[in-house]
Amino acid sequence: MSRIAYERKAKLLTLGDSTVGKTCLLLRFSEDEFDFNLPPTVGIDLRIRTLRINGERVRIQVWDTAGQERFRKITSSYYRGAQGILLTFSVTDRKSFDNIHSWTEDINKCSDNNISTILVGNKIDLEDRVVSKKEGQEVATQYGMTYIETSAKTGEGVEQAFLTLTKLILEKNQDVKVNEVTENRVIPNITEEGINKKKKKSQSGGCC
Repeated sequence: MSRIAYERKAKLLTLGDSTVGKTCLLLRFSEDEFDFNLPPTVGIDLRIRTLRINGERVRIQVWDTAGQERFRKITSSYYRGAQGILLTFSVTDRKSFDNIHSWTEDINKCSDNNISTILVGNKIDLEDRVVSKKEGQEVATQYGMTYIETSAKTGEGVEQAFLTLTKLILEKNQDVKVNEVTENRVIPNITEEGINKKKKKSQSGGCC
């Protein structure tokens, strides 16, 4: 039998250069899958996942944006109304890390002042790392962001990144609307303990 529940909504954006693994991160988060052959995002893509966080049902809309320069104007129109941003670079690509400054300028120019942003260093499973964890943390601190390292391939840090950002949004109460919905599905309660257990089951090696 279905029952009446209440859910809150959160709109997130993925930002960062092309090929840093934004789409792979989102696929891992939304479907718990990984695909080496995902094509570059063209324009905007949307994925939705519902979690139960601190006893509340939260419907998370994640807009996956293209990193290529020619799509920047299209992407910027999605900043308004967004409550959180996962600003992503690849730890194997120094240029994507150096471009964090440019992306933060876009965020400050196009988004609401109270938006929550975290910095994500992806592809930590690869051996050809060129950006250290210390460097990532220093830049995140410079811009007042939380820093989390991830691997879309193994799943390490992925749930933690999305969960951390969503919690920041809920804590700020940034226009997160509550809707009444009818549902009969069991929603997993995402906790830090659950994330740690999932990490231990992750496989090592691979790409994103």
